[in-house]
Amino acid sequence: SGVGLAILEEANFMVHLLFVVLAVIVGLFLGIKWIEWAILFLTFSIVLAAELINTSIENLCDLISLKRSEEIQKIKDIAAAAVLVTAVFALLIGLSIFLPYLL
Repeated sequence: SGVGLAILEEANFMVHLLFVVLAVIVGLFLGIKWIEWAILFLTFSIVLAAELINTSIENLCDLISLKRSEEIQKIKDIAAAAVLVTAVFALLIGLSIFLPYLL
């Protein structure tokens, strides 16, 4: 049910899913190798899992305190940074796989 909730309620999760679908379409079009598929699917899972963990941390922080707190904000910012790091490296991995086919 957690993935379903994320799909219905979390815009950022949907953005990541959109990029997954786009990468799959491009991969099919370009005819990438099986090892490249494996790398992509591992990358997809890491980014999506990071987004789910980030969402869980944010929801838990909101449950703990509705007041604005510097400590809570730091926790949320660090969790969001984890997603950013995985997304940036996913982009680099995608470029390293797709660019040779496109060039």
